[in-house]
Amino acid sequence: MKLALTLLTFLSTILMYSQEKDITSKLYDTYNTYKESTLSKRRIKHTEIQPLISKFKDRQGYKVQTVGKSIEGRSISLISVGTGTTNVFLWSQMHGDEPTATQAIFDILNFLSSNDFKVEKDNILNNLTLHFMPMLNPDGAEVYQRRNTLGIDINRDALQLQSPEGRILKRVRDSLNADFGFNLHDQSTYYNAERTAKPATISYLAPAYNYEKDINDVRGNAMKIIVFMNSIIQKYAPGQVGRYNDDFEPRAFGDNIQKWGTSAILIESGGFKNDVEKQEIRKLNYVSILSAIYTISKGSYKNIAISEYEKIPQNDRKLFDLKIENANYKLLGKTYKLDIGVQRLEVGKEGNKDFWYSSRIMDQGDLSTYYGYDTLDATGYTMISGKKYPTKVKNMAEFLKLDPFELLSKGYAYVAVETIPTGQLESPLPLHIVTGAYKVSSDLRLNVGINPTFLLQKNGSIDYAVINGFLINLKTKKGAFKNAMIFR
Repeated sequence: MKLALTLLTFLSTILMYSQEKDITSKLYDTYNTYKESTLSKRRIKHTEIQPLISKFKDRQGYKVQTVGKSIEGRSISLISVGTGTTNVFLWSQMHGDEPTATQAIFDILNFLSSNDFKVEKDNILNNLTLHFMPMLNPDGAEVYQRRNTLGIDINRDALQLQSPEGRILKRVRDSLNADFGFNLHDQSTYYNAERTAKPATISYLAPAYNYEKDINDVRGNAMKIIVFMNSIIQKYAPGQVGRYNDDFEPRAFGDNIQKWGTSAILIESGGFKNDVEKQEIRKLNYVSILSAIYTISKGSYKNIAISEYEKIPQNDRKLFDLKIENANYKLLGKTYKLDIGVQRLEVGKEGNKDFWYSSRIMDQGDLSTYYGYDTLDATGYTMISGKKYPTKVKNMAEFLKLDPFELLSKGYAYVAVETIPTGQLESPLPLHIVTGAYKVSSDLRLNVGINPTFLLQKNGSIDYAVINGFLINLKTKKGAFKNAMIFR
């Protein structure tokens, strides 16, 4: 009899999983129907989301509240929907430069307000009440920075509650006495799933609520939801999920929210190749969060084994944007073999709506335990310095007429422009712009912290160029590229 009951439970769990996976597939396939089209870039400002929030004020079944204001007086809103007794609280952009899930929240709200998936939505909204806080740190979002105007990390303000934003988060959590909390963040794109070359596209954490890292029902339920969400992400980004270290941080909101009785699920959006604006990761947030909400509404997460949580690989941080392997490097009459690791660092433009790249060599030497979004095995190639083009061009119009592939193939990586507009911040071609007086050394010296610009030569032929950290194949004339530098 006991065996029969065990088998029945197992079969029921498999059936629920297959039903929910089927919902997941439909959510993924129909995503563009609900994607909020007015949001397509990471650098979102408070003013951009106000019309999106306002449209729910008069919509039946929705409640929109201003729950407080930031230090600079920007409103912080809470959008609630559903009639269930289980409260699910989702908040995003606690850090102003972490907006991927903010976009996904509005995608989810569009889904919930549509006429589709009626059975599934009835199940969600009859069993749950969902509460969305799309932007907790609007002042940080305004200038695309992590911290708030006070200069503190709100996620380390759970004890002192020095910031109005932290006090708002605590007050809302307490007033809802939320059963589940989704703490939505972005992480560095340089995290990878431990011991693999795959980026940690999504990382999870069920924060500890004490130093002993005990697992009670509250934390255990968070772990079960994470196991379920991991199974979804694996379908669309296999091997690209990481798990944060769960050392207890007594100042952090996630750890304290777990301690206060809300099952806290930390979600971090990382990197995905060729997804600079994180739109594919936004889609994965939408699909996995909605699927998790559905499994909470059904209660099926209760049958998931907590032991599966520990099987998710830990986060590591061993990714570069570009890794050059086994290249020859000539220094003081001798030849050495080097790996080069490059990161492309974003520099915000005025108004913080866009950015350009100023890249750096982050490490060099033996990088065999590191990985790259792009990797070139440069065995047999020698790194050489790019030369300055001997002809000075008058202005940007003339500069844009140059053929960068021809010049790079001849060893030229720098071009002097007589008149460089004051507001010109970067070069739109894979050639650095310099002034006439700018000196370019013929002796290549590589060091951590310098701009990665060099050419790769074999048997007298220059086949590759690295310009501002972007790898360009001169044989195929291909390579991802955004900008080169201006050296005045």
